[in-house]
Amino acid sequence: MESQRSVSEIELAIEIPIPSINPTTGDHRHHVSVVVAQRSLSSILTKFHAGYFRISLSLGGLALLWKTLLEPTYHSSTILRHMPHVIYPTAVIVLWSSAFLTLVRLSLLYILRCFFRFSMVKKEFLHHVGVNYQFAPWISWLLLLQSAPFVARKNASYQVLWWVFAVPIVVLDVKIYGQWFTKGKRFLTAVANPTSQISVIGNLVGASAASQMGWQEVAVCFFSLGMVHYLVLFVTLYQRLSGGDRLPAMLRPLFFLFFAAPSIASLAWDSIAGTFDTASKMLFFLSLFLFASLICRPALFKKSMRRYNVAWWAYSFPITELVLASTRYAQQVNGRIAQAIMLILSVLSVLVAAGLVVFTALNTKMLLPDDDPILTLPIHSPRAT
Repeated sequence: MESQRSVSEIELAIEIPIPSINPTTGDHRHHVSVVVAQRSLSSILTKFHAGYFRISLSLGGLALLWKTLLEPTYHSSTILRHMPHVIYPTAVIVLWSSAFLTLVRLSLLYILRCFFRFSMVKKEFLHHVGVNYQFAPWISWLLLLQSAPFVARKNASYQVLWWVFAVPIVVLDVKIYGQWFTKGKRFLTAVANPTSQISVIGNLVGASAASQMGWQEVAVCFFSLGMVHYLVLFVTLYQRLSGGDRLPAMLRPLFFLFFAAPSIASLAWDSIAGTFDTASKMLFFLSLFLFASLICRPALFKKSMRRYNVAWWAYSFPITELVLASTRYAQQVNGRIAQAIMLILSVLSVLVAAGLVVFTALNTKMLLPDDDPILTLPIHSPRAT
């Protein structure tokens, strides 16, 4: 409350007319611009929420995808070997830099929101959809860490940054999984929805990053924690015992998270086992089946596509992770069908990402709507049901 009053006081102080202002100079115009900027920032902090980290998730996933696709070990064993080598460093650096700058800006905005709108952040944490996006910033940073073209994976700074980004995921795990287990304020059968899989994704991305540093025990710990809860969550959502149907039509793109988790799990196990073995293939085939099941039902997403919303970015990240898994599968199998699947999914990933960038650029006025579901949906109270 004190932080909110401080913002109001600042706005009031700026809006008080100053007698000494000379209208014939540029002082008055500067005064008005400061007031408008202050009101604009206040409005942004009110409407902004952790769900906007969908954008950084997508861009971070794309940076990791193209770094992987253009690495010599992958590049030489796929149809991308015909691509000019000069594209590799340029494409990776441009993608990574764009993802990094986007994530920095989103993180700064959310830090300001935590400082000036803490009561709204607290309500967001109690929201059955919004709470799951608390994992998104840390997952985004881990993805950028893995795709960084400037830092070696066994470097000390890399290891320190891994701990900085992984510890908040563990803290959130203890809080959320603990409530699922003990049936506290947020038990699973009452609040589970497709976004609940983001918590699982956080553990699996952490496992993959840890394994790439050679920390096998830590990787297995994160992987087991994520997979056990994924199995429970998947069964709960599959049987519709929870609030999956409570998602408004605008948030239906979040159903794509159903195949994001098994895709990342196949990659995480590949990193731990050192090969894309039977377990990784099974998880990849599961994600491919779930992807096919969703795209065969376009009517499910018809209402959500009528008007632009930042929730559209939920399409990109799962497809990108599925492409990564298909790339590892194609490298392991080295067959024409596997290569074709990888190529089709790669093209789809590029088209979806490019389309989202274009639509976002053309609809900047709709980036912060007043009717955002995460801000307008009521907080679910399990004890009241």
